[in-house]
Amino acid sequence: MNDPSWIWQRSDWPAFRWQEEAVAPLLRACQLAQGRLLGAAGAVDADLEAGTELDALLQNVVASSAIEGEDLDVGSVRSSLARRLGLDDEVSGRRSARSEGLAELTLDATRNYRDPLDLPRLLHWHTYLFPKGGNILPLRIRIGALRGEEPMQVVSGRMDKPRVHFQAPPRSGLENQVDAFLDWFSASRENSALDPLLRAGIAHLWFVTLHPFDDGNGRMTRALTDLALAQAEHQAIRFYTMATSILDDRGGYYDVLEASQRAGLDITSWLEWFLRTLLRSLELALAHIDRVMGKSRFWREHRTHELSAEQVKVLNRLLDGGDRGFPQGISASQYQAVAKVSKATATRHLGDLLDKGMIVRLPGGGRSTRYRIAWPSTGIADTERPDA
Repeated sequence: MNDPSWIWQRSDWPAFRWQEEAVAPLLRACQLAQGRLLGAAGAVDADLEAGTELDALLQNVVASSAIEGEDLDVGSVRSSLARRLGLDDEVSGRRSARSEGLAELTLDATRNYRDPLDLPRLLHWHTYLFPKGGNILPLRIRIGALRGEEPMQVVSGRMDKPRVHFQAPPRSGLENQVDAFLDWFSASRENSALDPLLRAGIAHLWFVTLHPFDDGNGRMTRALTDLALAQAEHQAIRFYTMATSILDDRGGYYDVLEASQRAGLDITSWLEWFLRTLLRSLELALAHIDRVMGKSRFWREHRTHELSAEQVKVLNRLLDGGDRGFPQGISASQYQAVAKVSKATATRHLGDLLDKGMIVRLPGGGRSTRYRIAWPSTGIADTERPDA
């Protein structure tokens, strides 16, 4: 073929290559962040560790589906995951066939990372995506089986002038292509010359290129990537999720995948995007663990203080951070709105927390006066504290 349109049409497919000097800085940054995360996680006590893992797994499941445009019942997914993690306090009655299947898939991909990945396991994963009673089948698709004979394309635009963003290899020979991938996935795990993080990136691109199922290929690919990352770390407990960072740059994700399908077998650009996204995921997890540990230290330091339910509610909002945590500090009027108390009570509560050393006043005065958490002294610079 003189001018192949897709990478899988090239004569040397799938002999991927990349520019070592281009990916080396990002790879090193990911390795350092990975080591810091594993070290920080080791300092978290068992209860906090379980809660942090649950949060990460929940974000993973919800974000991976959101990438495909599906909004899940978060409470149902949380309950399904919590039951399997043995977190009885987090289990509610809100579970569905959909959430149960996604929980099974996620935990099998991460907790059973030592088990080999073969075709029966892969097909079984697919059944988790489409459980009986799930009521989510828009089309008649083959569940737990490779796709049918119809061409697999991603198309947009007018019917008379369509744009083909992606075309998967033909159905003929697909079994051999999947077998070749699974053989590589098994053998590469023992290849000391291939960095395991690069292996995860290669696996992601290779598998999504094959697009071996009628539906669910994106979620299957991300589950497989989770498996590869768990194998890279040699541990089942997850403290970060790539799916959330992919969702944050969903447009970039699809753009780089499309560009990679049309380029040659030099996948440097794809690996750079993959490593940047992985690094962002690791950094977010580190910030989350810092905040969780800071919150635990805060309540230990102030365990003897008597507080109202409204004060506890507001403090937890500030401690949890994020957009709902008032990153610029909380004012008396905001306290009033959150705690549902009068203006006078809000002012009195804030003054009490200030006297107890639980909050500090930020520069400014009058109606613009704001307060933030007085984080326990840990020897950490203010710029490194969770609310900095």
